Amino acid sequence: MERPYVICHILSSLDGKITGPFMGTETELSAPKPKGRGSMKPKMIWKLAVDIAMTVALLLLMAYELVGQAAHEWIGIGMFVLFILHHILNGSWSGNILKGRYHPVRILQTGIVFLVLCAMIGSMISGIILSRHALAFLPIKGGRSLARNLHMVSAYWGFVLMSVHLGFHWSMIMGMARKLFPKPSAVRKWTGRILALVIAGYGIYAFVKRDIGDYMILRSHFVFFDYDEPLIFFYLDYIAVMGLFVFMGNYVCAGLRSIGRRKK
Repeated sequence: MERPYVICHILSSLDGKITGPFMGTETELSAPKPKGRGSMKPKMIWKLAVDIAMTVALLLLMAYELVGQAAHEWIGIGMFVLFILHHILNGSWSGNILKGRYHPVRILQTGIVFLVLCAMIGSMISGIILSRHALAFLPIKGGRSLARNLHMVSAYWGFVLMSVHLGFHWSMIMGMARKLFPKPSAVRKWTGRILALVIAGYGIYAFVKRDIGDYMILRSHFVFFDYDEPLIFFYLDYIAVMGLFVFMGNYVCAGLRSIGRRKK
């Protein structure tokens, strides 16, 4: 009788490592996979679903008065739950935060994650104090003026930082997209790049038009909404601003990785 045997398919970097910063990059995701391993694992599907839900919730939260205060509060609570799920599903990243070498991309990425965490904590604490619907039963009195300013700063910085954070992982998202369209296409590639430039360009205009910079530094202490404007126009502007910072995050990350490879 023949002895059983095991075949291990191992993807390693040029220096022989089987884990490290190269995992999740465009190169790693586009590498050939063993037969039967092309589909995403259930955990990855959950990660993707939670991330998409967080992105949608983030955009809904930016509308505030346009969606109603009660809806805003409940969406905020949902965002907090999704944030916790996101960190549970990515627990391995948190567990390895003190391990391995810190190169420029990892330093910047970790710093952004820390700032996102601060923005989320600020939004949650101030949101609890300001709540008039979902958490109105809590015996909290006073501090509303400070909480309002904290909520504004945390919300707008969180929006920008989460968008940059998404940009740092954009190569992974594109790697997943390539599984749907495995055949290379120069037309598709350049169409995507031109579209990204157009969105980023309009995002600059929308960033100024919507006074987002003023809200981030508290130059204005109140957010102004045009109630006569169709809601779709508001969301299109904020999607463009998000696209701008995703674009910036993606190319800053790619630039730092390119510099790191040249030094080696």
